Amino acid sequence: MGCCSGRCTLAFICGMQLISILERQIFDFLGYQWAPILTNFIHIITVILGLFGTVQFRPKYVTGYAVWLVLWVTWNVFIICFYLEVGDLSKDTDLIMTFNISMHRSWWMENGPGCRVTPVTPPPSWAPEDHRYISIAGCLMEYQYVEVAHSSLQILLALAGFIYACYVVKLISEEEDSFDFIGGFDSYGYQGPQKTSHLQLQPMYM
Repeated sequence: MGCCSGRCTLAFICGMQLISILERQIFDFLGYQWAPILTNFIHIITVILGLFGTVQFRPKYVTGYAVWLVLWVTWNVFIICFYLEVGDLSKDTDLIMTFNISMHRSWWMENGPGCRVTPVTPPPSWAPEDHRYISIAGCLMEYQYVEVAHSSLQILLALAGFIYACYVVKLISEEEDSFDFIGGFDSYGYQGPQKTSHLQLQPMYM
């Protein structure tokens, strides 16, 4: 019963992780955030493998999933520090999120709740010709806090997933040990005497 409830809970957590990360992946694609897109893709694959290991009693897959969650938490802590500009980090740095390929920012910067985007004309002389210069006002929540909320949710789900992954691995290992113990009795069990029949041939004289 404990293994069933633990596996079901972990499967539910994996499902929630997949739903939330797919939603996040969509908005990262819209914002051309290449570093998060790549990391999200790895996370999706790992969660699917962890879900497979949970359903199919594969502790190695669940263990790999748990190890990845440690790295996933570290990445999301970095994202939070990046958008809150902790230390020398700056959310306006193109190199980190877009690999310096583009000047795009988070999709939520222009499309956040209540945000009003106004083109600035004429654009400043330093602005690139193929980019528009805009003014954003009226946002109910700044885009960096939306990104922080996304990362915070991922951290909470990852912590819950890590705890239950360790629990499920422990239960599966205990079940495997108990099966091996029972199987030992079967392989060396008592076998009753077997009846043998002997046929004695007598010579026949004609």
